[in-house]
Amino acid sequence: MDIYEAINTRRTVRDFEDRQIDMAIIEKIIAAGLKAPTNDHMRDWEFVVIGDKSKRAEILKLIPETFTKTEVSEWLDSWDSVDNDQRNMYLDAVPKQHAMLYNAGCLILPFFKQEGSLLQPKSLSSLNSFASIWLCIENILLATVAEGIFGVTRIPMENESRHIKRVIDHPSDYIMPCYIALGYPAKGAAMPKQKGVSAKEKIRMNAW
Repeated sequence: MDIYEAINTRRTVRDFEDRQIDMAIIEKIIAAGLKAPTNDHMRDWEFVVIGDKSKRAEILKLIPETFTKTEVSEWLDSWDSVDNDQRNMYLDAVPKQHAMLYNAGCLILPFFKQEGSLLQPKSLSSLNSFASIWLCIENILLATVAEGIFGVTRIPMENESRHIKRVIDHPSDYIMPCYIALGYPAKGAAMPKQKGVSAKEKIRMNAW
């Protein structure tokens, strides 16, 4: 698949078929992630693949299984969200947070090595490791498209991160920036409209 085709085809999907992903494909996708640029050339990234559903349920138990659209609408109102595309995305996404991770064909927990505090960095360069892992994650999301697979990420809440540390027992100097759920889209899977943005309108020449 051409890289531009992959970029234009990639979409966030939260409704998956009950179908596992072959481990050889998972390894291929993660290998693509490992080709991403990294700040120190070391690629201190690790991946925990959660295939066992009972283990997955244990990992996800702090994420609410139900969240009504009324509750989401009230939250969006408090946030003063008026953009219809944005509202529709959240109205679809928030109630599916638990289900999309539990039902996905593959749940990956990526980790990056972080020296010093991530939330209280001394300088912008202190966030280099954090920036690098997201380049890796983007490679993973694009590679999945070439395999006919789609994905979604979720940033963990602070209590979820502490819970995952207890369950997975990962080293203290490694941080999980997000969950990555990958899978084959279910029939009729929702794909909220992507906000249209013109590159020409975003480019400024020589000065702001």
